[in-house]
Amino acid sequence: MSDYRIEKDSMGDVKVPAQAYFGAQTQRAVENFPVSGWNLHPALIHAMGLVKYACGVANRDLDKLTGSGKTPLNRDQVAAMLNAALEVADGKFDDQFPIDIFQTGSGTSSNMNCNEVISNRAIEMTGGDRFTAKKPVHPNDHVNMGQSTNDTFPTTIHVAAAIAINEKLIPALKKFHKVLSKKASEWDQIIKIGRTHLADATPLRLGQEFGGFARQLELSIERAAKALDAVCELPVGGTAVGSGINTHPEFGCRVAEVLAEKTNISFVEAENHFEANAQRDGLVECHGQLKTIATTLLNVANNIRWLGSGPRCGFYEVMIPDLQPGSSIMPGKVNPVMCESLMQVCARVIGNDACITLSGAIGGNFQLNIMMPVMGQSTLESITLLAEGTNAFVNLCAEGLEANVEACEAGVEKSLSMVTSLNPLIGYEKAAQLAKEAFKTGKTIRELCKEQKILEEDVLNAALDPMSMTEPQA
Repeated sequence: MSDYRIEKDSMGDVKVPAQAYFGAQTQRAVENFPVSGWNLHPALIHAMGLVKYACGVANRDLDKLTGSGKTPLNRDQVAAMLNAALEVADGKFDDQFPIDIFQTGSGTSSNMNCNEVISNRAIEMTGGDRFTAKKPVHPNDHVNMGQSTNDTFPTTIHVAAAIAINEKLIPALKKFHKVLSKKASEWDQIIKIGRTHLADATPLRLGQEFGGFARQLELSIERAAKALDAVCELPVGGTAVGSGINTHPEFGCRVAEVLAEKTNISFVEAENHFEANAQRDGLVECHGQLKTIATTLLNVANNIRWLGSGPRCGFYEVMIPDLQPGSSIMPGKVNPVMCESLMQVCARVIGNDACITLSGAIGGNFQLNIMMPVMGQSTLESITLLAEGTNAFVNLCAEGLEANVEACEAGVEKSLSMVTSLNPLIGYEKAAQLAKEAFKTGKTIRELCKEQKILEEDVLNAALDPMSMTEPQA
């Protein structure tokens, strides 16, 4: 048996892998774009199958597929087409999407790839020969009915991003927030020294510090919800340029309703199809929120890395779980590897944001953005990295963090910033003199105050109580 079969399209003969479900247009794209070896993100493939299903349902309910148009389908063929689309959505044909990401900027190649796979699978499901030249379930006439790549591919990107944020990223962020909140509560009575400019500052509680981290994650959850909202308007129904040529007036609304029902996400038809087809501002906004989340995660991971530095010559106020040997030459060395992993994830997402921003700014020429495949890929990569990176960090690092109470408390009494609480009693200038003298002599603020009888002992002890310094005082 030959490794290839010959298919014809409007440009002539094409050699297609013998058993492939895709056809000539997909194969041409494979040959035309040997760029990166990066295929379409699985989430985009699955969302495309779901979008094709929703489009098929809308056309079925509008009597377009079985009506009086060219080559109408029977009910069994319609059912097969819808089931084939759901199989793509379920990931059963991921290996049938071989086109490089760096392809035609509208995503037409991948859209036709999906149309061909669904068409051939539907023919097979109804007992037909999927290799026949005349397709009883046609990739353009039936699977792509009422659609253009120009509205369905950006719809696919929006659907894929929204699902991934809803099902992966938000749960990961919520889990991280829960862990940090728990640590903040458990460590609420542990006093430590604060640091501003990486220099000693006034005391705070370790629980307060981690409460700040927890709030950062709480805000990240809110930003993830905003990122999801930014892609809930769907371009589908605009077809080629936003005018809706060759589709039913109710098509876009009906497709959005099916997708909303299938995903439990509030998808709606775009308010203005000319904007929705031509511009990807919503996707830029979505990724801007993802970039901010990445900034937060990088900051939290880096702070935890610093707090765990040591164990003897750093802060070591928090003990990070030991996971693996850290050096090929220094025996016994252990590194904060999960912090480093998450920080690299975040750096990648921040870099992706530059790609998304540039693609949105210059790609939307007149009635179409022509940089959509890389925008979709980068967005899905960012969501996946943030979700999986966060889960790994929580499971392997955050949950196992332990407070080093001795190290936390050791620096408090030595800190020159303890003098800050004396400002209301002795004034800023006198307090500054004490701080300088303490640093020069190596004595603590308390020792100097006692030697010089700056204040009565009970007043001094009350003023220099570290716990009282961690809250406002009337």
